[in-house]
Amino acid sequence: MTRSPLEVLLIFLRLGCTSFGGPVAHIGYFRAEFVQRRNWVPEGSFADLVALCQFMPGPASSQLGMSLGLLRAGPLGMLAAWIGFTLPSALAMLAFAYGVEAIGDVSNAAWLKGLKLVAVAVVAQAVWAMAQPRTGPPSRHPRGRRCRADAVDAQRAGQIAAIVLGAIVGFAVLPRPDPATAPEHLPLGMRLHRGVALAALLLFVALLLLLPPLAAVTGSQTLRLIEAFYRAGSLVFGGGHVVLPLLQAAVVPSGWVSNDAFLAGYGAAQAMPGPLFTFAAYLGAVMQPAPNGWLGALVAIFAPSFLLFAGLIPFWDTLRRRQGAQAMLRGVNAAVVGVLLAALYTPVWTAGVHTSAGFGLGLAAFLSLTMWDVSPWIVVIAGALVAAGLGALGVLL
Repeated sequence: MTRSPLEVLLIFLRLGCTSFGGPVAHIGYFRAEFVQRRNWVPEGSFADLVALCQFMPGPASSQLGMSLGLLRAGPLGMLAAWIGFTLPSALAMLAFAYGVEAIGDVSNAAWLKGLKLVAVAVVAQAVWAMAQPRTGPPSRHPRGRRCRADAVDAQRAGQIAAIVLGAIVGFAVLPRPDPATAPEHLPLGMRLHRGVALAALLLFVALLLLLPPLAAVTGSQTLRLIEAFYRAGSLVFGGGHVVLPLLQAAVVPSGWVSNDAFLAGYGAAQAMPGPLFTFAAYLGAVMQPAPNGWLGALVAIFAPSFLLFAGLIPFWDTLRRRQGAQAMLRGVNAAVVGVLLAALYTPVWTAGVHTSAGFGLGLAAFLSLTMWDVSPWIVVIAGALVAAGLGALGVLL
């Protein structure tokens, strides 16, 4: 029976304020809340929803929340779940953006260097964790405005090509799962008309293909901003860390956001509850060309998830049983690990690690996250404070 979207909004608003730890932790919070405590969905159906959200590009934990909201209160429940889970961290990142702007030039601030070193540790942890279950069997500065644009386009094209190639290799080479050991797929209980789904998928593809030439022809900075963040939300598989290289390629080489401001925001995002994808709101706010501020943050929030989710729901029960689709997804996940590994070196490592003291602080942050299981928000705050203290003592980072 369909329930009130307000109920969904209030529950997800609380989760958006308290769910620290990234996508994997968010899934744990959702399971405890909606399977064990509230009994919204049985265990098997919850597992199938997780599989669906991992299959689609975009923020997996946000999409899982959207699916639970849709299951509970229909389309308005889906919207309520997304708003409730996203709003707290988006507002916090917007406040951080305004704070950095008010302080002024922070490029040499010790606490900023601490945040950049924490970013190194966080991305290294993401590469380490993602390489374990996802790769499967082993297979293995220009000058001038036009040159800069060419370099940005080449970087973006390389990342997209890696993801597409991963899907092709996965389909052609990786072994298919054994049907005898495949888990039983339970019905999800969510129904949308196939005509609506096809319209959503067509709109998703049309925006992905038409936004780049439209932005180029009109020269509109607003359209360029929408296109950059739409593309990032459309091509990212896995957790929020994977969006780092796509967003960096969109906003740093183009000069919209400095590399220092980019990494500072990425480090600060680790201390926020809710989805890491709200890092996009920070980027939209700190950009130099308009739209920026709160309007830029609003424009930068990802939209493709809504279209993809609505488009795939009616076909998911059939698609998830196809072994070829599962093999393609494993290939994409392997390619994503490579893309993220490249981002670990540049811009994250090259911008953050310059001295032995900086390397030591970054290593301590990495060990805290991986070996000692310290919460990311604690590591972020501690990293900034320790860096500030070392800076006051004259230690170069």
